Amino acid sequence: MPRGGGRPRGLTRVTTFIDAIEDKSALTAWGKRMTLLGAAREPALLTALQYLNPETREGKAALDRLAERAVTAAGANAKRERGTHLHSLSELVDQERELPLGTSASDVADMAAYKAATAMFDVVAMEQFVVVDELGTGGTFDRLLRYTGPGPDGRLIDGLIIGDLKTGSVQYGALKMSSQLAVYSRGELYDHAAFPVDAEDAGELAAWKKREVPANFAATAYSRIPNVNQDWGVIIHLPAGEARCTLYWADLRVGWDAARLALDVRRARAIKNALVPFSPND
Repeated sequence: MPRGGGRPRGLTRVTTFIDAIEDKSALTAWGKRMTLLGAAREPALLTALQYLNPETREGKAALDRLAERAVTAAGANAKRERGTHLHSLSELVDQERELPLGTSASDVADMAAYKAATAMFDVVAMEQFVVVDELGTGGTFDRLLRYTGPGPDGRLIDGLIIGDLKTGSVQYGALKMSSQLAVYSRGELYDHAAFPVDAEDAGELAAWKKREVPANFAATAYSRIPNVNQDWGVIIHLPAGEARCTLYWADLRVGWDAARLALDVRRARAIKNALVPFSPND
């Protein structure tokens, strides 16, 4: 529900929103490599191609599914699943709870590195959904941290900062990471329960989408997070299985400029009729 009231509107995920300005060339090349590797490991995928027409909608959809199966066969999704697992373990560490019985020695070493690297922070909140109404975005930040100490420019930081845990490579995408944290730093907590709807009930959902809500009522779903630093955030880099954790300052001023640029790009992409038929008689 928009903060200013009116009818409900859909939100764009923060990561999807920022994608508008990301250079995806490295990711695209990686995806192609994974598809080739997967097809080599699963020859049956290539056999299935013989029966598809790539010019039809159904054929294209089937090709997309086969390509995704090839990527999975190459092990690409295993890293994502591993990252999700480490995120879950890190939450236990921050809650000062024991790791589950049977946790591997590699995971224990990763969590020890994580705990040592983040010892200077107090975890205030984890996995909280926030909305930035002016951008039409919503997303869940990893950590809200309390920190007292010098920033990257030597000036004292005393308050709350946004932290984000990354378990994959941080070689690429620095601007996207800074922009993501910049958006979160300006977000407001949003209470879904304020305007409940059963999304499985088509009739109820249709009626809910037409509902008009006064601004003062809509605002009750939002709550501000006071004094979040909007200049700097922290990337917590925990590469899986390496027993090391490195912290990086993220410049949120640069990130916010990028987020505003992403908004302009998305608006430009929505422009229709950029071409009109040519007629010499006009």
